[in-house]
Amino acid sequence: MDKIYDLAIIGAGPAGMTAGIYAKRAGLETIMFENSAPGGKLVKTFEIDNWPGESRVSGVDLALKMYEHTTSLEIETEFVGIKKINNDIIKTLETEDGRTFKAKAVILATGTIENKMEIPNEDRLTGHGVSFCAVCDGAFYKKKEVVVIGGGNSALEEAVYLTQFATKVTIVIRRDVFRADKVAQEHALDHPKISVIRHTVPIAVVGEDHVTAIRLKDLITNEEYDYPTDGIFPYIGATASTTSVAHLNVLDPLGYMIVNEKMASKVPGLYGAGDVCVKPLRQIVTAVSDGAVAAQMAFLYIQSIK
Repeated sequence: MDKIYDLAIIGAGPAGMTAGIYAKRAGLETIMFENSAPGGKLVKTFEIDNWPGESRVSGVDLALKMYEHTTSLEIETEFVGIKKINNDIIKTLETEDGRTFKAKAVILATGTIENKMEIPNEDRLTGHGVSFCAVCDGAFYKKKEVVVIGGGNSALEEAVYLTQFATKVTIVIRRDVFRADKVAQEHALDHPKISVIRHTVPIAVVGEDHVTAIRLKDLITNEEYDYPTDGIFPYIGATASTTSVAHLNVLDPLGYMIVNEKMASKVPGLYGAGDVCVKPLRQIVTAVSDGAVAAQMAFLYIQSIK
């Protein structure tokens, strides 16, 4: 395409959509790219109780409100992933379907991808009892038993969500203590449908056409055994979605984007926002802050190169 946009935003999660709102208000010719549904991890989150002004709101509802805001501003959106961002004064973005777009500045707000357990039969039975989205698939487990792997906020929050369908939810954690905050722990551990297996890791998914059990290993006794279940929901962290900039030397050893307080990378005109960046706290509220800062700094950069 011959058109040169002022700003291209990669990712339509909270960070990306906020960046879009601020960019349009600043008068920037903006295009936003998203390879899935607008909202990012919001659409996979059952309930949010730490968003200022909303004591309790569903992730889907909050995502919809944000997306409606962007559409009201007529932010041009392409529902396609970006394969590579080529660095130059005018940056070229290569899409996964073979097109190219050009922009003076780019904000990468692609978030993270859920980690897999990396155990036998996981890939084969994904979609047949292994799921990475309780909100998406929870209803399939009505009156069934499920296992949640992980001890962070996401694991415990989704375990509580699953109790509205499942008759029993078992949380499996590697350690004796949870990484989740106190409120999330209280909600989960006080629920009568939830039990916890500690000092244990998954070593295989069991089943032919669908999940029938998960093979577990007790890290204290080294005992291995099959734990019957109808569904498995891994929540064991995530990996930054940064392959489009992997060649630009802007990532830390774990693959997260290195930015300064202005959300700028060391590549002029390339900014990061949200979970994709190196940061001490990954929350919706910090993502929208990043998006606002990145858009404003991109505006100032674009003004400087005119």
